[in-house]
Amino acid sequence: MPDVFTKEKRSEIMSRVKSRGNAATELRMIKLFKQHGISGWRRNYSIFGKPDFVFPERRIVIFVDGEFWHGHPTKAKIPKTNRAFWERKIESNKSRDRLVNRTLRAKGWIVIRIWQRNIPKPKTLKQILSALSND
Repeated sequence: MPDVFTKEKRSEIMSRVKSRGNAATELRMIKLFKQHGISGWRRNYSIFGKPDFVFPERRIVIFVDGEFWHGHPTKAKIPKTNRAFWERKIESNKSRDRLVNRTLRAKGWIVIRIWQRNIPKPKTLKQILSALSND
């Protein structure tokens, strides 16, 4: 079905749509942290790349990446409509993720990226605890 708006009008409409963030995902991480006595983290910490969680004293940042938006190699399903746009968008996100990783690591931060679907898994917790214990 063709769009009822012009390309410019659709762009204007979409620019007004605000992200609601990934609150449910972040709440699952917070629950995981609390269950295992992990403390010292901050949310909405002012640092390049806007990590989901920052442990400022340990210089550790955690990003919880959604499979679609960050292009999971096997779980990201690209929509059939407007496919070229979505492929460019997701590739742009992946490129930005690499830039953020390089920049933060160059500044001495430990960067942890977790796929959203892996939050409740023991391997995820092990990765976090390992980074936190390497002081």
